[in-house]
Amino acid sequence: MINNDILRRLSTIFAFDNEKLQAIFASTQCNISLEQITCLFKEKDDAEYKALSDVEFASFLNGLIIEKRGAKDGPQREAEQELTNNLIFNKIKIAVALKADDVIAVLESAGLTLGKYELSSFFRSVNHKHYRECSDDILSTFIKGLKIKLQD
Repeated sequence: MINNDILRRLSTIFAFDNEKLQAIFASTQCNISLEQITCLFKEKDDAEYKALSDVEFASFLNGLIIEKRGAKDGPQREAEQELTNNLIFNKIKIAVALKADDVIAVLESAGLTLGKYELSSFFRSVNHKHYRECSDDILSTFIKGLKIKLQD
C-alpha cells in the first residue's frame, strides 16, 4: 500500500487535523511542516503531491504509539529505514493496544476471517519458517475494520 493512503486513512479514523499530525511526527524528531503535510494529502497526479517516505511514515507510526500509549522510558525507538505491511500492521496494532482476539474481531467486522495461527504468522520474525507476508488486501481490511470498530 502507499504510505500516503494509509496516513490519510489513519488521520480520518483518529480525527487528526494537520496540526495534530505535525505534533505526532515531531514527537519522534521528524520535523514536517504544515505545508508538507498538506502536500502528503494531495492526489498523486497533483504537481504538489509529496510521497511519504518509509522513514517518515515509520516515524509517524512510532509517534502514533507514543500518542496512544504514552512514551517509554529510555531512548526512543529509531524509525525503520524500510517498512513492510507486516511492520505497519504491527505498529497500528500496538498503538491501539489490540490483542490477537481483538484483531481477529476487527478483521471479521470488515468481512475477513482469520485464525489466531494465521494472524500470528504476520508478526513472526522474517526468518521464522511460519512467517507470512501481509498482503495489501489484508492490511487494507484491517484498517477498514479499525474504522468500523473505533467509529461506532
